[in-house]
Amino acid sequence: MNIYDSELVASILTSEGYKITNDINQAKIVLINTCSVREHAEDKVLNRIKYLEKLKFKDGKQFLLGIIGCMSQRLKDDLINFSKAIDFIVGPDNYRNLIKIINELLITNNKIYCQENNSETYEDIVPKHFLSNGVSTYISITRGCENFCSYCVVPYVRGKERSKKPENIIKEITNATLQGFKEIVLIGQNVDSYYYEGINFPMLLKKIAINFPNLRIRFTTNHPKDLTDELIEVISMYPNIARHIHLPVQSGSNKILKLMNRNYTREYYLNRIKRIKEIIPDCTISTDILVGFCYESENDFLETLSLMEEVIFDQAFMFKYSPRKGTYAYENYEDTVPEEIKIQRLQKVISLQLQHGLLSKQKAIGKTYTVLIENYGKKKNQYLGRNSQNQVIIFESSDSIQLGTYVNVLIEKATPATLIGKLIEIIKI
Repeated sequence: MNIYDSELVASILTSEGYKITNDINQAKIVLINTCSVREHAEDKVLNRIKYLEKLKFKDGKQFLLGIIGCMSQRLKDDLINFSKAIDFIVGPDNYRNLIKIINELLITNNKIYCQENNSETYEDIVPKHFLSNGVSTYISITRGCENFCSYCVVPYVRGKERSKKPENIIKEITNATLQGFKEIVLIGQNVDSYYYEGINFPMLLKKIAINFPNLRIRFTTNHPKDLTDELIEVISMYPNIARHIHLPVQSGSNKILKLMNRNYTREYYLNRIKRIKEIIPDCTISTDILVGFCYESENDFLETLSLMEEVIFDQAFMFKYSPRKGTYAYENYEDTVPEEIKIQRLQKVISLQLQHGLLSKQKAIGKTYTVLIENYGKKKNQYLGRNSQNQVIIFESSDSIQLGTYVNVLIEKATPATLIGKLIEIIKI
């Protein structure tokens, strides 16, 4: 979402004549797009602000410094006090005002903070995809979140949930295909809850699949409580919809899931996994896992490990809990799990997932997959791409192949994170 928003901001500024530069010496405006999901992300931002403060005051660089994104919404007062180098702070739903803010600053030099706008979807702005690899890009279909998981700051910094008009999503995808993109990733804090005037997410996904038969379609992120059989069946019906679902579980313990306000049980989650495997047998599943949450006992943690053993995720994003000021958990729960125990549990989860990742990848050995080439590998004549299952595949070819080309690759080896194969043929579409 932050990548998409950075491209959105770039589009707003370039439409008014600004140009993007990677050289800080040329920059007249420097923007830091921030994230508040984890403390580490915020720490990186604060370090970057201090670096830019030095450039501005000690080295005499002349630029306006703006902080945008979630931290600007969550920590606006703290940021102003943190550094005098900051000229303006703009939340994620007020980017339309950037030109006005910059123009005003050039005249008055007053600090400016822009409040949240809970109705903004940026319907009519087509992002400039300057951060993409030229092959795959993001398309936002919803903004905001109303799930209020007890550990998460997103609803407080991204505002209430709202969905884009289907016709504007189609227009944005059309623009991406005209720019040569071969894959789009539909994004939202919870894509499953997309709804606009009678059109839900399965209906939107079906419409996109039919309208763009040569485009590979991915989406993220799903919420288990909203993942319906209707959506699973739509995925199974159209070959251009990727056979991969990211379904965050967070914990295998019903006690912890309730404390997290996830609004599903372990049993319900496993039922969703069962239905995915029944309807789309070749679908891979990835997840998010959070260990060390408030009041998590050893038995609660063991339930997470047992759920992992039952599912065998292809990939997982794994974290230890850190309290986020302003969340329900921060205000109402005790952070009872010692840091050293959190680290131990995270290491166990990572170790188990490495085993499961390898088991999942080994199932691909001997199979041939259609791969969309996204980049070059580290070695000469080596290419890197992904199959429909979102698995990274590396292969070699003595012939020069253009990025964005589809090829068929026979899988010969597997690691926990990567498949290694042999080029069978180049597909012409």
